[in-house]
Parts: sequence; structure tokens; C-alpha cells
Amino acid sequence: MSDTIPDLSATPAEGQRIKHNNVVYTTVKEGLAHILIPEDSAKPGQTVQQVFYNPIQQFNRDLTVLAMKAYGKERIAQKQAASRARAGKHADKKRKRREQAQGEQAGSERPTKSPKLGDDVAESAEAQPDTEMQDATEERTQEDPAGAKHPGEVVSEAEADAPASNSAEAKKEPKIPFTILDALSASGLRALRYAHEIPFATTITANDILKTAAEAIERNAIHNGLRDKINISVDDAMAHMYSLLVRELRRVSLSKNKPGASEKYDIIDLDPYGSAAPFLDAAVQAVRDDGGLLCVTCTDSGVWASNGYPEKCYSLYGGIPVKGWYSHEVGIRLILHAIETAAAKYGLAIEPLLSLSVDFYCRVFVRIKKSPLMVKFQGGKNMMVYSCGTGCGAWTTQLLMKNKPAPNKKGDGMFYKHGFTRAPTTGTSCEHCGSTMHLAGPMYAGRIHSPEFINKVIAEAEEASPEVYATRERIRGVLQTALEEFLPSPEEKETESSEGGDSTKKPKKNSTEAKVAAIDPYPFYFHPAHVSGVLHCASPSEPALRGALIGLGYRVTRSHCKAGSMKTDAPWSVIWHVFREWIRQKAPVKEENIKPGSVAFRLLGLNKKPVEGEAANEAETGNGEGRTVGASEAPKSAETPVNANGTEVKKQEVVFDEQLGRYQDKKKYVRYQMNPRENWGPMNRAKGK
Repeated sequence: MSDTIPDLSATPAEGQRIKHNNVVYTTVKEGLAHILIPEDSAKPGQTVQQVFYNPIQQFNRDLTVLAMKAYGKERIAQKQAASRARAGKHADKKRKRREQAQGEQAGSERPTKSPKLGDDVAESAEAQPDTEMQDATEERTQEDPAGAKHPGEVVSEAEADAPASNSAEAKKEPKIPFTILDALSASGLRALRYAHEIPFATTITANDILKTAAEAIERNAIHNGLRDKINISVDDAMAHMYSLLVRELRRVSLSKNKPGASEKYDIIDLDPYGSAAPFLDAAVQAVRDDGGLLCVTCTDSGVWASNGYPEKCYSLYGGIPVKGWYSHEVGIRLILHAIETAAAKYGLAIEPLLSLSVDFYCRVFVRIKKSPLMVKFQGGKNMMVYSCGTGCGAWTTQLLMKNKPAPNKKGDGMFYKHGFTRAPTTGTSCEHCGSTMHLAGPMYAGRIHSPEFINKVIAEAEEASPEVYATRERIRGVLQTALEEFLPSPEEKETESSEGGDSTKKPKKNSTEAKVAAIDPYPFYFHPAHVSGVLHCASPSEPALRGALIGLGYRVTRSHCKAGSMKTDAPWSVIWHVFREWIRQKAPVKEENIKPGSVAFRLLGLNKKPVEGEAANEAETGNGEGRTVGASEAPKSAETPVNANGTEVKKQEVVFDEQLGRYQDKKKYVRYQMNPRENWGPMNRAKGK
């Protein structure tokens, strides 16, 4: 009997073998969930992937669970507050009806016999028992998108007929509905983890178009003991979400605009194999429009983070990618632009909470809200990018519209005008190296993270068990890096100072509108190694370069997208000035090693004609080792760089102070992924039918 393989009813355990319908499965554990992978009948002990499961994306799933918990706690609190407010309104109505009934009784003609004590109370209670029961039932009844009621959410007959003495007992607060859609569920692992690890989730719908996937989801749900909490749907993801909209429209029309239980999901998770673009239109409509959460993964980085398929990128995301080392952050903004465009048609606005480019994919968390006012700002929060992709790599941006604050008629406040903006912001040639500029976009120009939300997810990560969340340390490091990316603009600093009690005579801006109108003035990172490669010089150390920029009055931080990358508020003219000083002071290069007419040749000023007597001096001092290039030979930039204090940078000495440039990290974080194994990546598509 010891060789007997248990069935699905066995308690889940990692590495156990389960037999179901004459097929043997091996259990794989992730988080608190266990999924069954079938063994190859021809090769006992080896598994076969019938539906897509990629263990490399555990970071994605761990992060998603923590983000959903951080979002859901705030969401549940809002729903509870709304429920209490409705209950208060019902109580006020009942009290008014009771007072009205008592008033009518007092004013009516009464018999000569005096009423007994308590008769008025009894009459009042008999007058409206059905109303009170209806109010209680409305407060306690909740339905999920599948139409199934959850235990404890409807007042039972036993509770309704309970004696008055039981009213003193503590009543259980009705469970707030919280629904999640795993639109492309595959093995159902995400749905299982959400059901296990998000305690306030009432219903998780696991949808997949493949019958083999639905069968796998059902097996896994039964084995995990979650069949009553997971609703399995076999449908095309778009059809499933659109069918929900049809039911929602029917409900609204039948209810005659009366409030009722919406079937829309609190959270929709899109994690397809490839691009999520085809599902965005349905998803932004199927998620709740009062602040629902949309989680999107796009694994087609060869489209949005490269220059190989610009036509494909435009057809999917409505924008052109960029050729440059910052292409992954461009990819994030292209995906956010696609979500924003899909939502705006329906008067829906987006608020990016967390947007990451990690491993081989993008993962974004976006709040959706019905707000025609916020949609008006969209044109001024999208931009084109002029990129020197074939030259030095510098860029400049161009907003499509302008959201300009203006004082109101009273002069005590501000409102926003939405109008045209001037173009272009640059010429056809790069002002730094003279190469041809190329156009990219349109793409999202606003903030891609919410620091408040990131702090909430960090709090969840700090409390999470490393045994359940195996990638917790990396999650903590990536979130910390994303949090540090935020560099406030001068306008945001001004808004903060005015909110903090700054006594100025300027009209105050509406803080909500100012937040909606805010753009990211420093949208992309640069990589010192790539810049050094353009100039054919040794790369400065990260502390030395940071120290130089900080010493000139600029801010510098990391980017989560790539190890060694930097985000700064220093313009490109300053960056090139600092690198030329690096060459002059620390890492001189030889002219003979630089090809005439190249980008480095122009950036270092070798294309300028020598002044009178310079050639003779070179001949006299020549020693056969070639001429050394210094920063004094660099061409003058079109703009005179100044720091945040208004001081001309070129009048300041550039000091590569490594002590000043070292990060003052109190804790060491795992900020970037290292390939955990050979051939690590997105893996092949599942071969299930």
C-alpha cells in the first residue's frame, strides 16, 4: 500500500505525486498554492508542459500579490466607509418615518379609553416590519460576478425570526465583495495564489480559452481546496469582459439608474504570452470605474524596447519606439500611452501606481477612474521624443499639448487651460554632435510611479514571509529603487511649498488638478558606460560621476530599468561637459584613435580648424605618440548650461568627488536580477490544444 499514489483529495505538499484519471502529476509549490504538472508517460519522473507555466515569473506573481494586498486594503476601507454611510442614510430614513408615523398618530382622533403604555411602540413596529427587514437584507446581500452568493452575506430565516434578546449579541459585519479576474489564467497559478494569499478576496474568476487549461485550473482548484472560491470560465478573454459589459448595461437599464451591485471587477490581471494590447479596450471597461486596479504584463520587449519592428510597435501601442539605451523606459511609457488611449474614449482616466521594466517584460499597475475632467489633461501628458539614436544618444521631448495654469476671475485661485504648444523643440540635427535626429512616440509623459502606493507595497513586503514570497528581497530592492527615481520638478516643489503654508500673493493652484497636470521633466535614464563608448574613453566610476554632477548642483539617482544607469535633472549639455572634463582630467584619449568625422570626433571638437600657430606648435612638440584631446577643444553648445542655482556650469570647476557621489544606503538591497540559470528567459509557448 505504500506505493499507492493519492488522488486530488490528498493534502497538497511540494514534490508529491498525485494520480487523477489514470494520469500521474507532480506537485509544484509557489507561495501558498500548489499546481499539478503531468508527468511524461514515456519518461517517468519528467514533466510535460500542457499549459503555460514559467517559474522565472515568480517575481512578477509575488509582486502582484503584494501590490493587490496593498491596493485592496485601501479599497476595502473605502467600501466599508461607503457601506456605513448608506446604513446611516437608511437609519435616518427609518427614524424619519417613525417620527412621522408617531406624529400622525398623535394628531388623529383617539378613543376615549386611554392607550396602554407601549401601544404606540407596538403600533409603530407593526406598521413597518417589512421595511426594516428589506433594509437589513439590502445591507447584508452581496453577489459576485458569477451570480453566486457567499455564505454569511444574506440574512437567513433563522436570523430573521430570532428573538429580540439576541439583538444584544455582536453582529457580524457583512463581508465586502472584492472580485478579481485572472483573464488569461493558463495553469491557474495566479488565481490560486490570489485565493490563498488575499484574505479579503471573495471571488476569483480564472478564465482561459483552452479547455485543457480549464481542466488544469479545475484540478488545481480542487487539490488546493479552493473550488468554491474560484469561478472557472472557458472563453476568449475579450469576449468574457465584453459579455460582462452587456450584463452591466442591462442591469443599469432595468434598475432605472438606482444604485445596485456592479458586476465589474475590482482588479483585472492581464498576463498574456506576448502583448496585452488586444485586451486593453475590454479591460478598461470591465474593471470598476471608481478606482479599479488594472495589472498589465507585456513580454514582447522585442517590439516596444527595440528599433527592429517600429511598424509592429505602432500597430499595437500607437507609438514608435526609440533607438537608444533608454529604450526600456520608453517601452513603459508606450504601454501606458496605449492604456490611457483605450480608456480616454470612455471618459476614463488612468493613474499609474507602479510601472516596472524588469527581466524580459514590463509590469504596470494602473488605477482606472471615471473622470472626464482628468481626461482633458491627456493631450498635455503625452509627448514625442527627438532622439539622436544614430549619434551621441541625446534626446529632447515635445509635449503634444499644453496644460497651462491661469488665475481665475476672482484672482484667488487657478484653473487650467488646454491648448496648443509650440514646435519643434529641436532642429533636424543634434545640437551636440550634429547627427540626424529621429522621431519617437507619442508616449506617456506623466509620472510612472506613485510614491504613496510604493510605500504601501514596501510595507506589505516587509511583513511578508520569505518562505511564501521567495523573491521578497528582490522585490524590496526594486521598489526602493523605483521610489528613489522620483525627482520633483520646480513646479512640484512650488506646489509643496504653497501647501505647506508658504505666504505668497500668487493665486493658489488646485492641488488635485496640479497633480493631474504634472509631467515627468526627467523621463529617461542614461548609462555612463554607453556615453563613454561614444567618446572612446574609459568609463568613470559611478561615485565619481555622481560626485561631479552633485558638485555642480544637480540631482542624480538610479533607474530600476538597468544596473549602472542614472537619472538626473542635468541637461545633456552638462553631461557632455562633465565627460569632456573627465577626459581632460582623468582619462585622456589620443586623436589617432578617433576616426575623423565620427561622433566622438565632433563631440570632442576635433573638427574645428586649428588657430594660427597651433599646427607649428604641434609639429615642434610631436613625439610620435599622437595628439592628446582635452576638454578645451570641445564645441560650444547651443545653450549655456546652468545649474539649479542659476550659475553657469562652465564657470565652475568639475570635481570628481567619489566620497560625495557614494550612495548613503543604510541597507544593502537586491536591486537588479542576475540570471538564475542557463537559457533563462520567457520560455516557449505551451503546446496544449
